[in-house]
Amino acid sequence: MRKSELIQQLENHPNFDVDRLYEIAQGRQLTKAVLWEYLCELTAWKPLEVVQSTSPNWYLVASSSETGLWYKVKIISQVCDCIYSESTVVNTEAEGNSIKITLTSTSGRYQMQGMSAEEFPSLPQIKDGVAVELPVEALMTGVRGSLFATSTDETKQVLTGVHLKMQQENLEFAATDGHRLAVVQTTNNLPSPPGSDESDAAAVAEASETSPLELTLPATALRELERMLGMSQPNDTVALHFEQGQIVFKGGGHHLTSRTLEGQYPAYRKLIPDSFIRQLTIERRQLLSAVERIAVLADKEKKVIKFNIDSVQQQINLSVDTQLSSGQESVSAQISGDSLEIGFNFKYLIEGLKTLSTDEIQMLVNEASTPVILTPLGGLKMTYLIMPIKIHHN
Repeated sequence: MRKSELIQQLENHPNFDVDRLYEIAQGRQLTKAVLWEYLCELTAWKPLEVVQSTSPNWYLVASSSETGLWYKVKIISQVCDCIYSESTVVNTEAEGNSIKITLTSTSGRYQMQGMSAEEFPSLPQIKDGVAVELPVEALMTGVRGSLFATSTDETKQVLTGVHLKMQQENLEFAATDGHRLAVVQTTNNLPSPPGSDESDAAAVAEASETSPLELTLPATALRELERMLGMSQPNDTVALHFEQGQIVFKGGGHHLTSRTLEGQYPAYRKLIPDSFIRQLTIERRQLLSAVERIAVLADKEKKVIKFNIDSVQQQINLSVDTQLSSGQESVSAQISGDSLEIGFNFKYLIEGLKTLSTDEIQMLVNEASTPVILTPLGGLKMTYLIMPIKIHHN
């Protein structure tokens, strides 16, 4: 089938998105530890799904009216350009309990062996869990404001996700890798989704009044959720169905199923100091640009840049000094409290400054060895804690 013919047959389908389908076929949207399904009509083919089996590999599953097959995504992605070229012909042929697919183009011919879709593990179902409905905007704002701070260290599994607390009127998202902490609060009314049991909403409301419902969600799942809900409107909602160890998100015509992370999440609120003796108000973009420029000369392994907070001159002097290079930048700021010299990991600073998003931010500081807080002035209700780095003087 030619690509033009394929598009012509699919364009009238209400849930079809050509660019989205190409991205899926090319494997750009696939990650581990996420259970994700994308539905579309593909001529005689029924739902196109991406699921995860008990092995660490992802598989592409498609089923026709007569039979089904599944293939490794890695193989499909390697020949996807051929699949969607203008002159590609796709043929399938049953061979006993397996199915063979042949891709023929003007430049080559490819064959892959599949297996019956009946042999693929069934998707997990949540039957007795709780269901709630959340505003997409509130959910995505919290995810984007915290996801970047999750750990990539699989030995600290609970830190590789975002901790979500659901209360009657607000949601709280927290993520930490042990060196920094991002906490975001968004508003929410937690109505129950259409068709859900009223007891679910009552259970959520009752739990919210006493203690919040808490889940830790894998970062990989939340990245998929961002993509899944990327085209949603601000007033759209997403339904959550969850029980012990499992959660399903439904919205935008798609659904995503993921495990939740086990283990006790750190009591992160105890890490945030109650008061500060130094307060700085800074233009965010100016500081971000200065940090990005000075970071070019910093040691890429240690990632340390020095802040000299000058309360007399009302400015912050940024500097790096390595064996091969050195550099200095100055940024004006409104500073209350004494002057101080303090060091930071420039990567953590850059990621936090990009996420804060408001024009002005506050930096709250006690001493050179205690946690520092960055918060936006207006807009997003976010607290970004970053641990300073000890500066070694030559």
